Amino acid sequence: MRRIWAVCRKELQMYFFSPISYLAFAAYFAITGFFFSLNFLQYPVIDVRPIFGTMMLVNLFVIPLLTMRLVSDELRQGTDELLLTSPANIGEIVIGKYLAALVVQLLLIVGSLLYPFILSRFGALDQSVMWMSYLAMFLLGATMMAVGLLASTLSAHQMVAGIAGFGMLFALWMIDWAGDTMGGRFREYFQHFSIIGRTVDFNKGIFDLADFLFYVMFSALFVFLSIQALARKRWR
Repeated sequence: MRRIWAVCRKELQMYFFSPISYLAFAAYFAITGFFFSLNFLQYPVIDVRPIFGTMMLVNLFVIPLLTMRLVSDELRQGTDELLLTSPANIGEIVIGKYLAALVVQLLLIVGSLLYPFILSRFGALDQSVMWMSYLAMFLLGATMMAVGLLASTLSAHQMVAGIAGFGMLFALWMIDWAGDTMGGRFREYFQHFSIIGRTVDFNKGIFDLADFLFYVMFSALFVFLSIQALARKRWR
């Protein structure tokens, strides 16, 4: 466990030294803040849910920026060989990097609490809806971070990893649209694998254990695939 936390701390330091991270944070809060203000001016309703659609869409672009360097930077600099021959095993390395990404995701969530705080100055918020919606945002972000982590293991070039991460996330994002287009049983089948559709009940203030486990298992799957991808590079 100490090795995992050591990798996590190292990655967090890299995040805070990376100008791309600051750019991603600035873009995230600038865009979400703009649409929050615009939406509230047009529809002055004391409800946090309208902003979550914007936050999810912005994550589609920001998260690949935040994850693209996690492994690809090690591959580019050649430090992956030192890392893979360190006392920490591959699983500990990948999990440590993923935990660092989760901390960054948590920082985004905490920063966006400013929006419900502003709304609460104008009236009472539905607390269950607010907290369940934020839980959904964290789970969705954690899943997207895991996908971005896998993309980062595929190339030594950060931009290639970022584009691959965006492409994978976009494909998962479009599952809902594909199901709606096909209709019938296909629509119901595709909905089971929709990372966006699984937030619906949370946004109503309802905790659905099946949706919660979906995000946990989906994240675990992509972390596992990241471990396997890095393990294959080790034996080449």
